[in-house]
Amino acid sequence: MMRLFFISAVFCLLAGACIAAEPIQITVSIPPQKYFVEKIGGSRVRITVMAPAGGCAETYEPKPQQMTALSQSRIYFAIGFPFEDVWLPRFAAANPRLLICRTDEGIKKLAMDAHRGHEHGDKKDKMLDPHIWLSPPLARVQAKNILKALQSADAASSGTYQRNFEIFVAELAKLDATIRESFKGVKKGSVFLAMHPSWQYFAEEYGLKQMVIEIEGREPKPKEMMEIIQTAKEHRIKIIYTPPQTSLRTVETVAKALDARVAVIDHLSEDWEKTILLFRDSIVQSSKQSAE
Repeated sequence: MMRLFFISAVFCLLAGACIAAEPIQITVSIPPQKYFVEKIGGSRVRITVMAPAGGCAETYEPKPQQMTALSQSRIYFAIGFPFEDVWLPRFAAANPRLLICRTDEGIKKLAMDAHRGHEHGDKKDKMLDPHIWLSPPLARVQAKNILKALQSADAASSGTYQRNFEIFVAELAKLDATIRESFKGVKKGSVFLAMHPSWQYFAEEYGLKQMVIEIEGREPKPKEMMEIIQTAKEHRIKIIYTPPQTSLRTVETVAKALDARVAVIDHLSEDWEKTILLFRDSIVQSSKQSAE
C-alpha cells in the first residue's frame, strides 16, 4: 500500500512538472513586441504575431487562423494601434481567460503632426503616435508591463521572468548610453526626413526632429510636396528614411528633387536592436554629410 502511494506521489509530481514546463501561448500585435516578450519570457513563452512585418500595422485586420491561435493564448500584448481599439473587445469575447496587457500603459503618447514637418497653422492631428517601441527608454516601460503580465499569468516562473527582465533592462541601458555617445557629434535639433512617421519618439529622446512625408497612409498633395522639398533643402537633407511597407514612388520623387538617397529601414522588424542601431548609424552618417 505504501509503495503504491509512493509511486502515485512520484507520478503526480512528474505530471505537475510536465505541466509547469509547457510554454504559455502569447499573442502580440507586432514583431518588435515578440522581441521584447522573448527577452523576458525566454523558453517559457510561445509567441504568435498578429500583424507581421510587411503589412500596415495601423489598419490590420486579423485573419481567421489568427483568431483560432488567439483562442489558445493566455496573454495578448497590445501596444496602442488603432486596429486594437476595434479588435480587443472581440479578442476578449472570443477568449474569456485572455489577459490583455497594454504595454503602452504609463507612456505619454505624442500627437502625430498633420503638417508633415512644415510648421504653419495651429491645427494638430488628434491621432496619437503608436510607435513607442522605437525609443529604448520607452522600451523599458513596455518591458516592465510585460514582466507584470507574465508573472501574473505564470506565477511559478516569476523568478525566471524577473531575472530575464533585469538582464534586458541592463541591455537597454547600455544601448541607450551607446546611442547618446554616438550623437555627441550630432547637432541638437538636427532634422531628418522620413516617409512614414515612425521615429518621433526616438527623435524626442535624442534631441532630433522628425519631418515626415506621409501621414496615416496619405501621400502629400502637389503643393504639400513642394513645401516638403523646400523645407528639406533648407535643412540640407541627404537621406530619406522609408519602411519597406510603403511605395517607393513618392520617396524617389522627393529623393530626386533633393539629390538624396533612400534608406530602407523596417520599423516593424523583429530584430529590434539591429534596427535601432541601423537608424542610429544612418543619422550619424547623415549629420556628417550635411556638415560637409
